[in-house]
Amino acid sequence: MMKNERMRQILALLEEQEAGSVADLAKQFQVSKETLRRDLRQLQAQGKLLRQHGKATLIQRDVTEAATAFSDRSKSHTQRKRELVEQALAWLSPGMTLALDASSTCWHLAKRLPNSEMTVVTNSFRICYEVEKKTRITLICCGGWLDRKSASYRHDLPLALLKDLDLDLFIFSCDGIDNEGNIWDSGGHNAPLKQLMLKRAAQSLLLIDKSKMGRKSVVTLGHIDAVTTVIKG
Repeated sequence: MMKNERMRQILALLEEQEAGSVADLAKQFQVSKETLRRDLRQLQAQGKLLRQHGKATLIQRDVTEAATAFSDRSKSHTQRKRELVEQALAWLSPGMTLALDASSTCWHLAKRLPNSEMTVVTNSFRICYEVEKKTRITLICCGGWLDRKSASYRHDLPLALLKDLDLDLFIFSCDGIDNEGNIWDSGGHNAPLKQLMLKRAAQSLLLIDKSKMGRKSVVTLGHIDAVTTVIKG
């Protein structure tokens, strides 16, 4: 495993379990303790984690969407999100299989979906609630344990499910796009699912607030070149 990929996975792991010892992390990533310490020193220098008493702890960034509860995110920048949703609706067509991430922007979109023949795939509890009301839509819920803060389900099962599912369109949001065009997300259980949906979808649509341009977070989902269209609001 290349160093950058290992460091990305270290951050994703710490997002899940909050802290990890040098010994455990070195064993999990099959590297020496000294190699692991060098990785942690570099991540600490980047301001992404803290090292103390042989353990690494992720720095929680309350200023990012990732660290904000869904109930708060759903109420922020609502007008911009509605404008993004209006543009996204033009991409929908009857009979398509549509994947939606667990972002508050896609929740606003779910509320505006027409009650027509299509399939919606999501791991978002809130989106499932909205889509369930639309009886002509087939709903595939990527279930698991409910993470109440993000209002999304978490489990390895969705990854196995999506490997055999063809998606016509994946609509998602993110924490930021840096100056090199890399798409950044908060990590945790949603990032691997987003990465897989992006690969499985014939087309993809990224909805992003302009304030997130030039920003980084914890995990890169890919490059904007892999996205069909980016809509900025």
